Amino acid sequence: MIVTLAGGVGAARFLEGLVQVAPPDSITAIVNTGDDFILHGLHISPDLDIVICTLADEIDREQGWGIAGDTTECLTWLGRLGAPTWFKLGDRDLALHIHRTALLGQGIALSEITDRIRQALGVSVRVLPMSDQPVPTHVITAEGDMHFEEYFVRRRAADEVRGVRFAGIEQALPAPGVLSAIAEAEVILVAPSNPIVSIGPILALPGVREALHATRAPIVAVSPIVGGAPIKGPAAPLMRASGLEVSATGIAQAYRDFLDVLIIDEQDAELKPAVEALGIRAIVTDTIMSSMEKKAHLARVALRRHV
Repeated sequence: MIVTLAGGVGAARFLEGLVQVAPPDSITAIVNTGDDFILHGLHISPDLDIVICTLADEIDREQGWGIAGDTTECLTWLGRLGAPTWFKLGDRDLALHIHRTALLGQGIALSEITDRIRQALGVSVRVLPMSDQPVPTHVITAEGDMHFEEYFVRRRAADEVRGVRFAGIEQALPAPGVLSAIAEAEVILVAPSNPIVSIGPILALPGVREALHATRAPIVAVSPIVGGAPIKGPAAPLMRASGLEVSATGIAQAYRDFLDVLIIDEQDAELKPAVEALGIRAIVTDTIMSSMEKKAHLARVALRRHV
């Protein structure tokens, strides 16, 4: 079994490559839910939806999120009624949120709902939310604490970041199947996702880091930082606020207590000795997933000699 720790867009693209080189039903994606939040009375799970809709080939590929061909009539009317419209919600996208919220209201766990959604959309990869309990990621700024989506989408990551916290993390539990998937894995992959707010919440759950320390499976990460900058998203200010260098070396530092191998881009080849000085083997290759062929290549490199 192949286990992948996953955030949103970067992880979804990596998983697209992975399903080309390994049987989809042998893959388990453990997905960040720190981005989950309530808007218009609906439970929105951005990373879960990005991963599932990408694997279902329903994603809006230009954006990397949302559903292809979607319309925004509902959002337009919400705006006319005075409701907030800063978070773009397509009409088809809303169906996911309505369905998820209704099932949560019936007392069904997020992990069970996620499994129903991925099956309904024909996804063979097993997709697990990191937890069934809410663990919202809050960004600490000069303006106060705010949910990550407000910081990132509504305020366009313009605020000075002073730190990050995962509300309720001490009381939360890994979702059913998370710890057993790690324990039974033949290889564990850390997708090229934001190390602070995508992978960080998963690692902060009680028992997860301990499970990674205990596993005998090799653990391989792909750096989301190339040439000193993130491929996508606000990783740079979040890493700096967490005391990490914004580089592939900083990614190695974030994961050094459990990581065996770090895959870095050709642009960062000169960082190979610094990564390996931390006791982590570095592999240099093209990590820019600009085509399906390149996604598959990166997945092959990550799996090479491990399964």
